[in-house]
Amino acid sequence: MTIGLAIAIVTVVGLLGAVILVLAAKFMHVEEDPRIGEVNGCLPGANCGACGYAGCADYAKAIVEAGAAVNKCVPGGAKTADAVAAVMGVDAGATAVVKAVAACQGKPGVCGQRFDYSGIQSCAAAAALHGGPKACVFSCIGLGDCVKACKFDAIHIVEGIAQVDTAKCTGCGACAAVCPHDVIDILGGTEAKPLVLCHNTEKGAVTNKECQTGCIGCMKCQKACPTEAIKVENFLARINYETCIGCGQCVEVCPKGVIVKQ
Repeated sequence: MTIGLAIAIVTVVGLLGAVILVLAAKFMHVEEDPRIGEVNGCLPGANCGACGYAGCADYAKAIVEAGAAVNKCVPGGAKTADAVAAVMGVDAGATAVVKAVAACQGKPGVCGQRFDYSGIQSCAAAAALHGGPKACVFSCIGLGDCVKACKFDAIHIVEGIAQVDTAKCTGCGACAAVCPHDVIDILGGTEAKPLVLCHNTEKGAVTNKECQTGCIGCMKCQKACPTEAIKVENFLARINYETCIGCGQCVEVCPKGVIVKQ
């Protein structure tokens, strides 16, 4: 009799709990704006985080509920921005085209080696050991953390260093985020303009000993530029793409082949 009563009590309590949950779900349910699903459907689903949100679903929610800009999806570009803008009934605005640039030419034989590394095949792990095995601690380690991070198969290790396939690159920045030496830049407005493929900020004499294609801060590029778009700061040439006209004079005078045409 006691067992039967206990079972009955538990059953009644369970049924009451179920009823309460059903009523709570019914009366506390908040309708989601259907545009969130529509916007999310316009996004590529890469969940790369380049927009500044955790993923496509969060970005879609931010667009609808918080008024976030509709043109922040880097992988989707202008096409996605236009589709989202159509759902929201707003102007998409200009969508910047950005691409990853692996700013290092220090492949084996060009950049010196300080020691042989045989540990975990990860750039982050190698960099944690005295900055990595290469003589230049600003160089590409070449163990492919960036390759693993890229969801678009747009970056590969070729001859020991990272190289970007610009046709596939969406500029999401996932590769740059995992590079322990910050070799990878995410740049916009560089079409038909030169690139500085070096990040070494050591004195020229030191860089010269470490790598055959490192910037030595000689300032020849700065003196040659007709628009003063290139400056040498901390022994490293840097280009202001807003004032660069792409004339290529800096490329011609660079004695180390650090500045290259695209």
